[in-house]
Amino acid sequence: MPQTLDAAAVRSWCSLALEALGREREEIDAINVYPVADGDTGTNLYLTVESAAGAVEAVFAAHETRASVPAPADAVRAMAHGALIGARGNSGTILAQLLRGMAEVLADPAAGDEDRNRLAHALRRAAELAREAVAHPVEGTILSVASAAADAATAADRTARDGGPAGDAAAVRAAYAGACAALDATPGQLAVLGRAGVVDAGGRGLLAVLGALAHTLTGEAPAVFPTSHRRYETPAASEPRATGDGPAFEVIYLLEADDRAVARLRERLDGLGDSLVVVGGDGLWNVHVHVDDAGAAVEAGVEAGRPYRIRISHFDAAAEPPKEQAQRAVVAVVPGEGLAGLCAEAGATTVLARPGEPAASGELVEAIRRAHAREVVLLPNDAALRHTAAAAAEQARTEGVRVALIPTRAAVQGIAALAVHQPDRHFDEDVVAMTSAAGATRYAELAVAERQSWTSVGICQAGDVLGLIDGDVAVIGADLAATAEAVLSRMLAAGGELVTLVLGEDLPDTLADRLERYVRDGYLAVDTVVYRGGRQSVPLLVGVE
Repeated sequence: MPQTLDAAAVRSWCSLALEALGREREEIDAINVYPVADGDTGTNLYLTVESAAGAVEAVFAAHETRASVPAPADAVRAMAHGALIGARGNSGTILAQLLRGMAEVLADPAAGDEDRNRLAHALRRAAELAREAVAHPVEGTILSVASAAADAATAADRTARDGGPAGDAAAVRAAYAGACAALDATPGQLAVLGRAGVVDAGGRGLLAVLGALAHTLTGEAPAVFPTSHRRYETPAASEPRATGDGPAFEVIYLLEADDRAVARLRERLDGLGDSLVVVGGDGLWNVHVHVDDAGAAVEAGVEAGRPYRIRISHFDAAAEPPKEQAQRAVVAVVPGEGLAGLCAEAGATTVLARPGEPAASGELVEAIRRAHAREVVLLPNDAALRHTAAAAAEQARTEGVRVALIPTRAAVQGIAALAVHQPDRHFDEDVVAMTSAAGATRYAELAVAERQSWTSVGICQAGDVLGLIDGDVAVIGADLAATAEAVLSRMLAAGGELVTLVLGEDLPDTLADRLERYVRDGYLAVDTVVYRGGRQSVPLLVGVE
């Protein structure tokens, strides 16, 4: 087992942390009473770490193509960046800042040279940054647990200077023990925890992450937190959040802005609501706040820079009586806001996959839960998501949901499947019909080459338009419209009755008119339907069925 946090250890840490939060997610959700008893802290921490782990895996995958190994600095930076862009909820956002603080030290060769133990210094920096990110720090929370872990690691480092055990393993053992003691004390620090008889949920999640780090560096899983402070009889239900007790909405978004604009944004949001946490740096920030006026919180972000990946949740929805479970639902991954609206109108629960940010298994599981149905048809709509979707389906099945995974490889196949969906017929018959419709739909996409490279039809240059049919490059052109016509010609040569065009946000309506005219003039029996996909990874998607 590694005794220092190299790249392989960072990868293992992320994997073990994700595994631990997966096991303990429901328990952590159940003790979530602060700052809002909405029962999602464990889930939010899981999704945050899943994003961090995915970013680290992407770094390793990139190096595998070059038969090399990532530098430790690259791995810890990827972990912190992945957590930042995927942070969910109050605790997930703070965890992202904790990881960022650790990365600042661990990725900087000059940081902490005066300290004997870099990990202790990293935990100290993490605790400091996390407190700075929270507008009004409260003791008895994840912040207290983080500070105690840093204190214990620093004390262990001093002991090492006097001849005691040294190294990262000794520091992380001490940090975990200190975090356990701090978590044990949280009910006495925060009245709402004491009344519910639980420890802080965010701190409990951080303990799982620290335990995974200890496991990574020592080779031994640390002792489980004492059960005497683990009352999981859903205490959150004992103190429901009444309407008017606090802000009505949770608003989260990523923000591209400079430091001065963010400083002004903090002041503006602090006046609008509470639970304000702003984490990040170097031009990219994750903003989290609880407000009554969600629109004003978003507008403040627009004034500061460019907000995106905006998520707004209404707290009172958690207090509403559970709705009756539906018999069947469809969950679909979609590449743009336009298709998300289209699929939602057709009755599907959607997961938005933004450019460069593929959907994670945790997001798919959450979407299946949101669908609240006994039977779910899952449409990943991306060949790269087949393993992710399979993992999500397996998780949902363990929760008693009957899930059928249709291996759609493109959004146009998902549209075709959704078009023949009939929730009132037998489940197996519905799945067969949807699978048949998806399988009968050939798909293509037009993309712009970023660099010179070899393809199955020759060499392309940066800026060339690539027409990919069923995942393989079939046409290389200089003009988007002409290349799209060449792609349609090849696809319709094998026959077809309906062409589906999904246009990205920057493509003009004149392109759609030209392609519709091309199909109408050359293929009299073929109809064309056009959708606006919004911001998507490629300019144009094409389906022929």
